[in-house]
Amino acid sequence: MRVCHRNLSLIWYSAASYGAGRLIKRSLDIVGAIIGLVILSPVLLLVGLAVRLESPGPALHWSSRVGRDNNLFLMPKFRSMRIDAPDVATHLLPDPDRWITPLGRFLRRHSIDEFPQLWSILKGDMSFVGPRPALHSQADLMDLRNQAGVQILRPGLTGWAQVNGRDELPIPEKARLDAEYLAKRSVFLDLWIISRTAITAFSGRGIRH
Repeated sequence: MRVCHRNLSLIWYSAASYGAGRLIKRSLDIVGAIIGLVILSPVLLLVGLAVRLESPGPALHWSSRVGRDNNLFLMPKFRSMRIDAPDVATHLLPDPDRWITPLGRFLRRHSIDEFPQLWSILKGDMSFVGPRPALHSQADLMDLRNQAGVQILRPGLTGWAQVNGRDELPIPEKARLDAEYLAKRSVFLDLWIISRTAITAFSGRGIRH
């Protein structure tokens, strides 16, 4: 009976700790998204205007992405490509430079095109840290993530894979790092990833286009 009671106590403590961690993470997401949207609002307006003036089309591109539990959601980004570009991952395009605008290349290099995703974080479709949301056409990545159980996580604005290579990583390595984050996730790890992301985005390291 003592052993059984001890096991039940451990299970309850683990479940309570996991629930508390999720609550803290979601609370930080909401507060961070609100602060980010307020502080960055002038930047968002200026970048949106610049995108509209540079090439025909809307300032934002709403992309259908795979979210938590493989549910689809619409994710906003500043448009970095021509409006007639195919809606597939950039690395799948035979000639990406043909579709990416000059301003879009700069926005991508420094991850400025991702700023509108603060709205997705506020809504609950995304988190600040998690696996990057896959396109519905990236079946290879989704299959590997599902095998590792990564689909239970909210996709992130940044993630463990992003601070360990970004677009330079092959698909299996991205999935491996996503699974590693699932096993090691914590508030402290999230804060460390966010700090590393700021450095990586500023340098533009790891982006092909």
